[in-house]
Order: sequence, then C-alpha cells, then structure tokens
Amino acid sequence: MKVLVLGGGGREHALCWALDRSPSVQEVVCAPGNPGIAEVADVRALDVTDDEEVVALARALAADLVVVGPEAPLVAGVADALRGAGVAVFGPSADAARLEGSKAFAKEVMAAAGVPTARWWTGDDAEAARAALDEFAPPYVVKADGLAAGKGVVIASSRSQAEDAVDEALVTGAFGEAGRRVVLEEFLQGPEVSLFGVADGQYARALVAAQDYKRIGDDDTGPNTGGMGAYSPVPALDDAAVEALGEAILGPVAAALAERGTPYVGVLYAGLVMTPDGPKVLEFNARFGDPEAQAFLPRLRADGPGDLGLLLSAAARGDLPGAPPLAWDRRACATVVLASAGYPASSSSGDPISGVREAAAVPDALVFHAGTAVEEGELVTAGGRVLSVSGLGATVAQARAISYQAADRIWFAGQQRREDIAARPLGG
Repeated sequence: MKVLVLGGGGREHALCWALDRSPSVQEVVCAPGNPGIAEVADVRALDVTDDEEVVALARALAADLVVVGPEAPLVAGVADALRGAGVAVFGPSADAARLEGSKAFAKEVMAAAGVPTARWWTGDDAEAARAALDEFAPPYVVKADGLAAGKGVVIASSRSQAEDAVDEALVTGAFGEAGRRVVLEEFLQGPEVSLFGVADGQYARALVAAQDYKRIGDDDTGPNTGGMGAYSPVPALDDAAVEALGEAILGPVAAALAERGTPYVGVLYAGLVMTPDGPKVLEFNARFGDPEAQAFLPRLRADGPGDLGLLLSAAARGDLPGAPPLAWDRRACATVVLASAGYPASSSSGDPISGVREAAAVPDALVFHAGTAVEEGELVTAGGRVLSVSGLGATVAQARAISYQAADRIWFAGQQRREDIAARPLGG
C-alpha cells in the first residue's frame, strides 16, 4: 500500500514513522514534510490546503490512502475533494469536522448521543448571553463557538469578567466569524485526559489514552501552547477502561453523526475531564493530538495481527469492524517538546541545532521533527515547537527519564522546555 500523509509537524513525523513500520505499507510520501520526515518518507513541497494540488498529487502517486494530519486541510475541505476524486482518505469531511470547529455543534451531537458533558447554553445575542449567566456559578466558562487560535476560551472568576468575555465576542467581534456565537458552560473540576479512537462513518473504536501538558511553564504556568509534552498510557485507565470509554463516548458520537447524515471518518479525539461524577467530554478534535501522537505511536507494535496502515485504510473504506486490532507495547512512552525562543507569543528561526543524532542514539529514545529546516546543509530551527523527544520505559517514570536523558543532548539558542512532563502521572 502507498500512503500519502498531509502535514509537516511532529505529529506527522510520528505518523510517517509508524506507517513506515507497518507491514501493509510499502511506501510513505509526505507533503510538505520536514527534514526529519525526509528520513522515513519521500517528501513533496505542497500547499496542503489547496485541494486541487492535493488531488493532483494523490492521483500522480496512485496513492492507496491519504491520511490528513493537521486541521487546516480538513477545514479547507481537502478530504471532500479527495473523496470526490475517488481517493480513499482518512480524515473527516469539512461538515463532519465541525465537531472540532464548532463547539455548539459538538454540544448538539453530544446531547443527541447521550454523552456526558458540561451543562451548557449557546446563542448569538449578547443580552441573552449575559442573562444566561444566571444559570451558572463561578468560575464562568465563556467560549467562542469557532476556532480562535487558542484564544477563544475565557474562564472568568467573576460575573463582570464573564460579561466582558461575552461582549468581547458578540459585541466587539474580537474573534471574527469564530465568535459570532458563544457557548457558556459549567466549569468542570478534575484532571484532563485525551482519548483517541478512529471512526469509519458509522462505527468507532477506541485506541489509547494519553495526557498532555498545554501550558508553557512548569506546574501549568504561563500561556497555553499547542502542547509541551505528553505521556501514554495513563495509569488510571487500563485497557478495559479505555474500551469502556470508547463504547460510552466515541461509538455513540459516531452513530449520532451518521444519523444526522454527517458520517465521520477519521480520528475521534475526545478531551475528557475526570470529574468526581465520572468522565465528561470537554471538547472533540478531528486529528491526532500533537504531541500526544509522539507519545502513543511509538508504543505501536509492528509484529501484531493488525497495523496502523490496515486500520486507517479500513476506516477510510467504511470497514472498521473488519480491521484486526492494533497490538500495543506494554511499555510507557513520555514525550518532551523543545520549543524556540519566544514561543508561543513569537518564535525564533534560523538557529543551528546540535545533538539530534546523539539524542536519537540513546537506547529507547526517538526524536521527531516539527519546526526544523536545513540551511546550507545545517539543521536549524524554523520556529514554534522545534522537536519532540520521546522515551520508552517499563513505567512512566522510566520513560520520562529516558526522554529527558535524550533531550539533554540537544541544544539550540533560546531553547524552551518543561521539566515536569510525566512527573506526576494520573493514577501512577
């Protein structure tokens, strides 16, 4: 099987690495890729949001499967264009991807599916939204309905702050189209866990759980980022618990979307809060997490009855029940992200990177590229999150130690990283 992967971040490097190890996959091509991906796949320069370019490349390659990594191509309707051209694609349609792109839509689907979530209200009138705050207690949660580059969620400790957040979205239009509607929610108390599964348009299958670290600083301080680290599995959730969550959450959501005439094919990523009343869904995402993918894909065994290529292909063709299950390494994996100076507010680029090969030489360590480039034959930073360093170990603690041991060998100017990734695993 020949697989085309769209994207060029750490998540896509991990995907290409895992697909390259899949017995069913003979060739992996990635667009646009990055210097690390180029070591495991054929990379092609391409605008992955240009559906005509993507379809043309898929046809030229005679790709058996296209896997969409980041959200931008999904929102641009690339998966729809590929399906229209008769190309098998693992990734939801633009309509189905509203599960991530519209918080109100996600809440409606969860209500129809009977999935536990925070009590909520949605509307597009500022006066009605301010009045609806009466139904909630502080801290108030005010969310722009659409994707707002991570800035559309406000947790307000006072009523006046909550009203200001409502006005910012609905009156001043600070978030543009994304803030034309708001969602008010009750605040959920408890640790967050990421649940990953795949769906084939009718059915869903849970794969694995992970926990990530969103804030830039240790002890969850500083601004939110795309993610500064992760680990998998989550000790508090054994295989049976992950399967049960899939049956209680992912399966009903896939069925509800099919019932609406919006079949969902691709990754179902549920952000859960483990409340005293049980797990509740905070949000859905339509792609593998980054850096969670770098923490759980290394745990995939290449010698099991199934492999990643077979699973994603079966989902793309609407035959998930016929795909053999994946086999997981019983070891844990921890991932530490190395970010450039100034991230997340700004980022530095063009700084030489040293020590990557030395880090990858550490036993049971892997290095995944994201914001890297090659200039005059030298590996340099390209801004944002630069590298993800993953370590495998018998326990989360051992995996964490290997990850940091390898990360210590990498240097570039202004490097940022957290020192507490996987230090206190949930249930560990």
